[in-house]
Amino acid sequence: MTDPISQDGNHSSTDDSPIGGQSKLNDIMIAMDVVDTLRHDRKLVDRELNDDVRRDDLIKRLREIYHGQGIEVPDHILEEGVKALEEDRFVYTPPPEGRVSTRLAKLYVTRWSWGRYAIGIAAGLIAFFLANYFFYERPRALEAEAVQRELTVTLPKELRSLASAVASEGADQAVGAKAQQVTKAGLNAAKSGELATARASRDELKTTLDQLRASYSIRIVNREGEVSGLWRIPQANPDAYNFYLVVEAIGSDGKVMPRSVLNEETGKRETVTTWAQRVDRQVLVDVKADKDDDGIIQNATVGQKARGQLEPTWTIPVAGGAITRWK
Repeated sequence: MTDPISQDGNHSSTDDSPIGGQSKLNDIMIAMDVVDTLRHDRKLVDRELNDDVRRDDLIKRLREIYHGQGIEVPDHILEEGVKALEEDRFVYTPPPEGRVSTRLAKLYVTRWSWGRYAIGIAAGLIAFFLANYFFYERPRALEAEAVQRELTVTLPKELRSLASAVASEGADQAVGAKAQQVTKAGLNAAKSGELATARASRDELKTTLDQLRASYSIRIVNREGEVSGLWRIPQANPDAYNFYLVVEAIGSDGKVMPRSVLNEETGKRETVTTWAQRVDRQVLVDVKADKDDDGIIQNATVGQKARGQLEPTWTIPVAGGAITRWK
């Protein structure tokens, strides 16, 4: 069977064809417009939809309304519109407000309004946590790790190595024994997490080792503008006098060597190039007489410090104390 052909020679449209589909869509759109027209005139609807006669009259009036607008609407479309109004077919009923799905849907729909603020807050929090990690938490962790490594690895290794070197350099066994005591105290401090105490033990061993390895002569200072001797009244005993010779350490190369000296007046150890060594009064008198004779101290060398010894060997009587400041 062939398709029916219209008088102009074209195939007639069917519901399954694109033209037919467009026709169905147009019918639906017109029906929706009918419903919209009825909704805008609720009095007309309430009055005319009570019985079939009035229903027919309503359809007639609708036809006249559309005809007045230049639109020809088939009766079945008008009937479909009236029926759709009765069935609330084109009425949108919003979902209940309390449902979770409704709230989620509203959040999704409004995501562009609140999303930028949420992204800004999230970015700020991420930046804060990153800054806190890289500028505070990580440096603290690295510092704690370094301290822990120093306590468990570095300091114990240094303490044992220094103790061995001190024992090897020292000519007196008592020096090695003392170094072992200092080492043991440092190791115990490191094991207990007492970093400052362990470091102090290490520094003490380093000072001892430097003293043992040093070799120099002790000479009275005899230069213009500088004193060679002095006396002082100690604060602890105003009735007494302390007498000092100003000396310096001269190395094998003839240069002055800085030395670590304990100041008996302050109780602090200082590294200096000259210091005042406490001596007997007669020693100071003899040196003064020697210098007053021709301005030159003939016996200027008053001590020798050999390698392996902690303290120098003096050629004059000394009291053991010293000061580092007197000007």
